[in-house]
Amino acid sequence: MAAMYDKPVRILMQEMIPALGLSPGDTFTREQAVQWFAENYPKIKQGTIAAHLVRLSTNVPTRLQYSVRSDGSDDHFFKIDSSSFRLYEPEKDPKPISEAAQVREEPQESIAEGTGEFAYEHDLRDFLARNLQLVEPGLTLYTDEGITGVEFPVGGRFIDLLAVDASGNYVVIELKVSKGYDRVVGQILRYMNWIKMNQADESQGVRGIIIAKNISEDLRLACAGLPSVTLAEYELAVSIKPVAGLQP
Repeated sequence: MAAMYDKPVRILMQEMIPALGLSPGDTFTREQAVQWFAENYPKIKQGTIAAHLVRLSTNVPTRLQYSVRSDGSDDHFFKIDSSSFRLYEPEKDPKPISEAAQVREEPQESIAEGTGEFAYEHDLRDFLARNLQLVEPGLTLYTDEGITGVEFPVGGRFIDLLAVDASGNYVVIELKVSKGYDRVVGQILRYMNWIKMNQADESQGVRGIIIAKNISEDLRLACAGLPSVTLAEYELAVSIKPVAGLQP
C-alpha cells in the first residue's frame, strides 16, 4: 500500500519525537502518539500507529514481524508497559532485538506427537500466514509500509492474523491450536469492532474466522446467530510414498 503522505509512517514517527518535546528518560503513551497523528496526519489509522510503535521499539520481540531495518534506523523507542514508551538509550538499554541477532532457520512447524495438531499456536499462525489460500481463496495477509497482519496490535492486544479478502474487506482470524471454546467469541468480536472503528474505511466490511483443531458445541451454539463470524477446523496429514531406486 502506498504511503498516504509524502513520507512513510516510520519517518513521521521520528518527527513526532521533537514535536512532543521528548528527551532521554521522558515517557509518552500510545494515546499521545495517536493524538499527535490525528492532529497532524489524520489519514493514518490507529492500528498502523500502534504497529509502528512496536516496530520502532527495540525491546519488543514481535517487531521482527514488521521488517525491521538492519541499519538501526528503526531503533527509536523502548517499551515500558502495554501502553507506555520512552526513547531508546543505547548506553543503558539492551541491544535492540533484530533479525541479525536471531538464529536464521527455515520456517518449521512443530507437531504435537500423536495428536494431529500443531504443538504451539504460533506454529499454526505462521503456517497459515504463508498459506491463507487454504482458509479462503483470495485471502491475503494485510500489509502496509512493512507492517503485516501477523500479531496485529489492537488497543494493547494482538490479533493472531489480520487478512484482507478478495473484495477488500478485513478478516480477523483468531486461532486456537487445540479446542475452541465459546469464550473466544467475545475476544474476536472485540477485535472485529476495534478494526471497524479504528482501521477500516466506511466502505470496508469486517468479519471474523475462528480456526481450531476442534470446535466445541458451545462455540458452535454461540456463533449460530453471528453471520459475521465463521468457524473452521484444521487437519494435519502426512503421506508417505515410495521412491524408486536407481536402475542398474
